[in-house]
Order: sequence, then structure tokens, then C-alpha cells
Amino acid sequence: MKKYMFFAAAAIVALASCNNETPKMDEQPVAAENNAGGMKIAYVEVDSLMTQYEFCKEFTLILQKKSNNARNTLNQKGQALQSAMQNFQQKLNNNGFTSREQAEGQQAAIQRQQQSLQELQARLENELASETAKYNEGLRDSLQHFLAAYNKDKKYDLILTKQGDNILYANKRFDITNDVINGLNKHYKSTLKTEAKEEKK
Repeated sequence: MKKYMFFAAAAIVALASCNNETPKMDEQPVAAENNAGGMKIAYVEVDSLMTQYEFCKEFTLILQKKSNNARNTLNQKGQALQSAMQNFQQKLNNNGFTSREQAEGQQAAIQRQQQSLQELQARLENELASETAKYNEGLRDSLQHFLAAYNKDKKYDLILTKQGDNILYANKRFDITNDVINGLNKHYKSTLKTEAKEEKK
């Protein structure tokens, strides 16, 4: 029997490895200017942002919880379906049905159970995908709003994102990651702490 596993969480599991080191609040990037064209540029390390920005850390926990709950639900229902199919096959092999109609009725019930499981899997995957999209949009919006205010004073001409090898080389003096993380965390209102306070009321 096909095992129903929940794979939609794979995209967010990569976000789960949180770095416990937090940047110092007094760290400031060195303003860097390109002498050739007078362009003032900077970059932000995406990996550090994902592991140190409280919004990312909290939303990762939320998505992991939803993913685990969905996976457990699907596994339980998948096991129940497998048990029903095995029981049907045993009765069929041992002539345990009193009539052909009875066998066909049970087979139809199993097919409905299988269809229901497939629909549930699709619904849960769509819900998690929607939550992930909501998270990505929230991250993008918070970053863009912060950088718009941040850059009023810094006046960078270009702020890049650095992730993996998408930038092959960058001098650390262009790195404003800690400054951005510090600023974002300073203005972030914890979703989990707010929910915890509401539950205590």
C-alpha cells in the first residue's frame, strides 16, 4: 500500500537550525563606499537573518508544529486504511464474506476511506503552503519597511542579499547584517509571547 507521508514541511525544516549566538546591540557596520563610482553599497547575510531574527525563529517553530501535527494525523489515518485493506484481503482469501455484495460494499468503503485520506493530505499541504507563503511575505515586508527607515540615515545606494554562493566574494566591511538584525529584533513584537499572554487571561 502506498504510505501517505507529509513532505510539505521539507522547505521549512532547513530554517530550523537556529544559531544561539545573538549579535551585540552595539555592533555597527562600517559604511563602505566604492571608490570607482562613488556608490555606497552593503549586503545582508540571509542565513544569519533566518537564524537570529526573532520573527524567523518563532515562525519556524509555528510551522514545524503545524507540520508535525499534520504528519501525525496523516500517519494515523494511513495506518487505519492499511489495516482495513489487510483485513479485507484476509476475509476475501478466507471466504469470510457471506455474499458478493458484502465484499463489494466493504471494498467501496475502503476506496472512500482512501479518497478521503488523499483529500485530507492535499488540504493539509495547501494549508502549510499558505502559512509558509504568509511567513515569507511577512519577512519580506518587515525587512523592506526596516531598510526604508534605516537607509534614511545610512543612504546606501545598493543593499544586496548574500546567501550561499550567490555573491562569490564580498568584503566584510560591506556587511550590515548585525545592524539589520539588531534593528529588526528591537522593533519585533513576539507573536508567541502575545499568544501566551492571551491564553493566561
